[in-house]
Amino acid sequence: MTGPEASTDTEAVTDGDTTASVADAATATVDARGIVSGWSAGARALLGYRRSEIVGRPAARLLAVSAPLPDHVAQALRTLDERGRWKGTVTLRHRDGTPLDVPLLAHPRTARDGAREWLLVSRPEGSALDPAHDELDAELLEQSFAQSPCAEGIYDTELRLRHASEGVERVMGVAEKDIRGLRLSEFAPGPVADDIERHMRLAVETGEAQQLELPTRMEGHARELVWSLSIAPMRAADGRVRGVIVAAHDRTRQYVARQRLLLVNEASTRIGTTLDVGRTAQELADVSVPLLADFVTVDLLPAVTDGGEPPPGPLSGEVTLRRVACGSVLEGCPELVIPLGETAVYPRSTPPAKSLSSGKALLERVTEPGTMSWASQDPDRAATIRAFGFHSTMAVPLRARGTTLGVATFSRHRRPDPFEQDDLLLAEEITARAAVCVDNARRYTREREIALALQRSLLPAALPEHVAVEAAFRYLPTDTGAGVGGDWFDVIPLSGSRVALVVGDVVGHGVRASATMGRLRTAVRTLADVDLPPDELLTHLDDLVTHLSAEAAGGRGAGAEGESGGEIDGEISGDVGATCLYAVYDPVSRRCSVARAGHPEPAVVSPDGGVEFLDVPAGPPLGLGGLPFESVEVELAEGSLLALYTNGLIESRERAPDETLAALRTALARPAAPLEDICDTVLGSLLPAHPADDVALLLARTRALGTSQVVTWELACDPAIVAEARRNVSEQLALWGLEEAVFTTELVVSELVTNAIRYAEAPIQLRLIHDGSLICEVSDGSNTAPHLRRARVSDEGGRGLLLVAQLTQSWGTRQGAAGKTIWAEQTLPVEIG
Repeated sequence: MTGPEASTDTEAVTDGDTTASVADAATATVDARGIVSGWSAGARALLGYRRSEIVGRPAARLLAVSAPLPDHVAQALRTLDERGRWKGTVTLRHRDGTPLDVPLLAHPRTARDGAREWLLVSRPEGSALDPAHDELDAELLEQSFAQSPCAEGIYDTELRLRHASEGVERVMGVAEKDIRGLRLSEFAPGPVADDIERHMRLAVETGEAQQLELPTRMEGHARELVWSLSIAPMRAADGRVRGVIVAAHDRTRQYVARQRLLLVNEASTRIGTTLDVGRTAQELADVSVPLLADFVTVDLLPAVTDGGEPPPGPLSGEVTLRRVACGSVLEGCPELVIPLGETAVYPRSTPPAKSLSSGKALLERVTEPGTMSWASQDPDRAATIRAFGFHSTMAVPLRARGTTLGVATFSRHRRPDPFEQDDLLLAEEITARAAVCVDNARRYTREREIALALQRSLLPAALPEHVAVEAAFRYLPTDTGAGVGGDWFDVIPLSGSRVALVVGDVVGHGVRASATMGRLRTAVRTLADVDLPPDELLTHLDDLVTHLSAEAAGGRGAGAEGESGGEIDGEISGDVGATCLYAVYDPVSRRCSVARAGHPEPAVVSPDGGVEFLDVPAGPPLGLGGLPFESVEVELAEGSLLALYTNGLIESRERAPDETLAALRTALARPAAPLEDICDTVLGSLLPAHPADDVALLLARTRALGTSQVVTWELACDPAIVAEARRNVSEQLALWGLEEAVFTTELVVSELVTNAIRYAEAPIQLRLIHDGSLICEVSDGSNTAPHLRRARVSDEGGRGLLLVAQLTQSWGTRQGAAGKTIWAEQTLPVEIG
């Protein structure tokens, strides 16, 4: 250690030290290496070292012990960290060599350069703590209570006021001398005082401190105040409770700020839960009452509620708005003048019109002159303002993405305090959130209407009358935010009085799914005209979906996605997928052939009410490509019921799959009931109020054509048989009373049978079907399909099919397991009378 300085050096400081008072605390800083980095004037006064003599040197040199350090000191230095402080007494050496026992506080902290260091502090022992200052301390202690920044009162065990601070006098508006000796419930009666006294009594009886926060209205204060109260027992030297001290802190600003934050948070979670414009507006009103306003209305431009585009730019002059939502602290919204759903014209002088004109939020006090102006234009509104005592209002425009949607109006008539600027900022915040949600709902409504219109144009408006089946359907688009899906159904007449039943579902929702559905439905109809078996038809449809997926991927790669970055109408561009079930029913044989591609299996209800689900191989969904499909053929009794549906009918979050199928069995087990009633029963039994997906349901009750409507002849492969065939047909038409069709039918039979004998092979079969029209079919064992061509003048043949096409309504060919069938259909004359 450096030796002692001459005594004259204490008066002249040349190294940056300042003159120290004996009352100054001695402080020093030590860095992480144990080197002294800071030295105060108080430290010099305590130990005698000047700053230049100690800064930059090891702090261990100050210890009055030799190295190594004592264990308790070394351990203390090692444990100094950010978790707390160390305190204790350390023997230090004065500059003159005298050892001193110094009480120290050691605080870990971070220096300005980010390094770790310790602040060492030793309290002063000079005149500031001298017993001569006890009188000053007592005076300060007394004044600290009287002049406390919070409102404090001391009460005896009978809860009578003994002393009150100046804060109590300010809050209560009375002097201490006027209320001393009274209980709180006596000088401030009311439920709040009763609650406070109850906690004071608990503090006296239990000896435990009490805490509570409560809002209250006080005389002389315009707004409600929120107080945080600490109630603590006061004990005598023997430990007995002699009274309680009540300290009240005004937390109104903090409470209001907290409530505003809670309201903003609540608005973010409660507004925009659906994509319904009216519901979103109502959520804004519900959130705002009663935390912000006593009465709230939301008015939108009519174009917004209709799903259209509102006019651009600010609105000026009179404004026509539609009331879509309201909220009130009073049950039933009795303040409402304009009913929900009605439109009204707001004059340019009204707050909503002025707010929409300026595009800014507006805060106004409701005055009698302003009410008078209302009275001249809208007496009912003026009367309501007066009747309920409206005194403050805010009008905030709903704007989103640069578009004005409407205005929200906030009013107070029960809370006496008027709106302030902070209230206006809060109203702007939650209204801005609501405006974005309203605009999203508006856009969704528009897109949904487009998708629905497209879907309605692509789906059959009514099912055709058909001899093979009686059919009914239901289609329910989802009303959730997912958008309209791609479910579809169809009933397609086929040759030979057969009928095709089809139900499908495109993956995804929105306009894109609807458009894809339309393409697939058209493709199914085209393939059905070719009379392909169900499994082959699904194979061709699978190829089409694969091509559509390739187109979608190609469009995405070429930058064809929408402005939203890879989205088209709110959907992500990508692979196209679909499921489908295709069934063909023949009323002559009463056989039904079914194949499905990843679609739910159909249900069959027998005439006696038994319900079973056809075990049809599921097959892969359409679009996977290269995987086979299988069909199943079953015989159905006349009057059986076929139920085809999409997965939106049977997928439920509330019920297990087995429970859902059991409910479907129960709903279908009424085969004799009208099909429309069965449709309603099925939907009512299985669907919630708001289905999460589109639902398509197709019901078909089978019919059969008996021997009285179908006649079949087996023909030999001999040209002479043609005349016999014509004769048989003529006799059968006479039995059916179709003599007028004999000539045409004989020509058609002659041409078709002659072609079969000439160009095909056995077996040859002729069949007539009378089902409202007249169908003539000739089947043979060849798979070669005939082609219609125009014969040259010199050709001896080639005119048979052309003649058939001219004489009949339609004709065609279909392939079968044992050959082909050529058919021709004639329209029969309608009987009059």
